[in-house]
Amino acid sequence: MTDAPLRLLTWNIHAGLGPDGRYDLDRVIALVQRHAPDIVALQEVDSRGRGTGPDSPFARLAAALGNHTAAARTIVAPDGHYGHLLISRWPLSAIQLHDLTHTPREPRCAIEAMVSAPGGPFHLAAVHLGLAFAERRRQAAMLARIADSVARTSVMLGDFNDWTWNGAVRRSLAEVLPGRTPQRTYPARCPVLTLDRVYCRPRHALQRSWIDPEGRHASDHLPLIAEIRVDPVPMASEPAIRPSR
Repeated sequence: MTDAPLRLLTWNIHAGLGPDGRYDLDRVIALVQRHAPDIVALQEVDSRGRGTGPDSPFARLAAALGNHTAAARTIVAPDGHYGHLLISRWPLSAIQLHDLTHTPREPRCAIEAMVSAPGGPFHLAAVHLGLAFAERRRQAAMLARIADSVARTSVMLGDFNDWTWNGAVRRSLAEVLPGRTPQRTYPARCPVLTLDRVYCRPRHALQRSWIDPEGRHASDHLPLIAEIRVDPVPMASEPAIRPSR
């Protein structure tokens, strides 16, 4: 098992639109690449009007930022898709998409996977939650079940839209994922809300975390970066991800 920490980055990229109103995916890619993350979770990836082929935002981000990807296309349209993207330097397995939609709100989804990292496999989920309180309460309960993996190290990251000091997500995940990043990420110009987070188990797996203020030029959220150390799963014979409930 290696002693080197793994670097994670989560960022709501606002469809590649900066505060100047200009669509520029290259500046998103350049900022992420500067941090050289092993795992990237990007929310509000939007290819509508920008195609579905190799030049689409989903394809461009995946090609530029990692070797292994899983996408949640929560809105599918004739001219493209909208959703979020998980990108990994290391292989992903046992990928599951969990529908978190609270009708009639916007479709939401969690991407769950096992990551085969050099320090050992670990459990991971990438999310983008809803804006309404009742919606997030239901989604938070579902996330607690998703986080209940047999893997010793479990990580959940993304835009949780949970802005109160003791919101539904924080309460639901407190026991299963006790480690949590504290940085404020929204709005990018003067961040006051901790919408974007990394949660983990065990608590000490989270080594350090920070934001990059330069992200304010490319999105309305700031990117959040965290480093973790991985303990391998306890038993290779056990299923790493429990069946969907």
